[in-house]
Amino acid sequence: MLRILYIICLLLLAIGFRPACAQLAQSLRLEIPSDPNEAEAFDVTPLDERGLLMTVRTGNFVDNTPVKLNFRRYDVNLKLLWQTEFKQDIKFRQVSTYDSDRYVYHLFREYDSDEYQFVRLHLDDGVVETFDGTLIDQLDVQQFKVMGSQAYVSGYHHGRPVVMSFSFFDRTVKVLPGLYVNRMEISSLEIDEARQEVHVLVHSLRRHCKFSIRTYNYDSKLIRTLDFDGASNSLISGKLLPVNQQESLLVGNYSTDCTPYSQGIYVTRIHHGDTGTEPVSAMQYIEFSQLQNFFNYLKPQRQQKLLAKAQKKKHEGKDYKFRYRLLVHDLKPTADGLTLVAEVYYPQYRGSTLAYGGYLRGNDRYEGFRYTHAFICRFDKKGKLLWDNCFPIKELVSTDLTEMVQVSQQGDRVVLAYPSDGEITTEVIEGSKILKETEKFKLQTNAENEKVTFSAQDNLMAWYGQHFLACGFQKIAPSKTAQRDVPQREVFYLNKLTYSEDSPSRDSGKATTRKNGGSGR
Repeated sequence: MLRILYIICLLLLAIGFRPACAQLAQSLRLEIPSDPNEAEAFDVTPLDERGLLMTVRTGNFVDNTPVKLNFRRYDVNLKLLWQTEFKQDIKFRQVSTYDSDRYVYHLFREYDSDEYQFVRLHLDDGVVETFDGTLIDQLDVQQFKVMGSQAYVSGYHHGRPVVMSFSFFDRTVKVLPGLYVNRMEISSLEIDEARQEVHVLVHSLRRHCKFSIRTYNYDSKLIRTLDFDGASNSLISGKLLPVNQQESLLVGNYSTDCTPYSQGIYVTRIHHGDTGTEPVSAMQYIEFSQLQNFFNYLKPQRQQKLLAKAQKKKHEGKDYKFRYRLLVHDLKPTADGLTLVAEVYYPQYRGSTLAYGGYLRGNDRYEGFRYTHAFICRFDKKGKLLWDNCFPIKELVSTDLTEMVQVSQQGDRVVLAYPSDGEITTEVIEGSKILKETEKFKLQTNAENEKVTFSAQDNLMAWYGQHFLACGFQKIAPSKTAQRDVPQREVFYLNKLTYSEDSPSRDSGKATTRKNGGSGR
């Protein structure tokens, strides 16, 4: 009897302390029939706990067919809340979009003209408003954002940068001063709702590559300028994140030779005062070799060889130049500071051979952007690096340079994920530790007797809590055991995915997907 009781106790202990099975599970799925012969574009905007907005665009400016925008608002259970349709004048074509907490904005422009139209969609009820205005002709629009009742449009006119404000109230247009300069590029256009300010981050392509932050008030007047001399290190890009009413953190990547190839990342604190903007801490440069896990996407032997070579150069008093191209995400605020995520990529040409930090280009055709890995860094509010980690990306090529890796913060752990060929690859980290190595999850249909035969333009978005949102185009056919005479169908799919430590259940940052084209905004 004692032996039996002892065995029962062991079994109960084993059950009680059994580790949870953390994995990605498909919760819900919505399929919308798609006509392969129709010019369609699907745009999905996650709205956190408020659900999502889907925009289905039909018609084509090139084919001279009327453009219609069908807006559909869904809740978190993929149930339709409302839908409305907007018919666009055929003379306009879409240029860009921007979304806020209350509205989604679409920017249209008449072809080869200075006539623009702003479309504002109310997320609560689907009411659509339009605002027409005259901006500037031959503008290559790069960024579009809205603060209050003013829109800000940045781009290039005859190779020079331009930023304009457009008032929805009286349709007036203002050009932000001090930007129309030769050999200068706009790194970022950022709005500060709390201070009612607009920050334009620019860098010069001249000698020393000076980096500047130019701050404008709501009336589009220049109120502050902060310059960073690029004599030693050239700042390539920058992102601002307010940490309190007076200070922000400036984070980005830098090079040592005024090229797009990054040597590492930098961080500094900036004070916003009445008399001007100034750094409150010395610029901290962090080489990639100083990050604990940056090179973990490489095989151990190659990683050791690379770091040994860099260390040898330093002992000889020589600079070892890394050559990485970075796609830096917008900074994510956390309770103790911020999170920086960046993806490493290189342009790929058919027949090219991958070399460390770049590529060997031949005369073959361009294929797209190949991603090698992403890295994530956590900083505190003082700008101190707390930890870093790495997420390898396997066999992923995109025709457009878009953010592929999505990040979901779930307590102390972080779930990283990216889509490819109908599958989702995940990795779970906690600080610099890896809790769960990369795993793949295959997207399923709603029926067991069906199979996915083709998947394209796959997109993934961190939605809310433990949930992700996957979408794209799929061709679906009956399985071998089902009727063979049933034709395959093409759909645009929405999959709600849940990453949790529970067993999988069938009920469990903005992407654009276009047929026969690229994805991204």
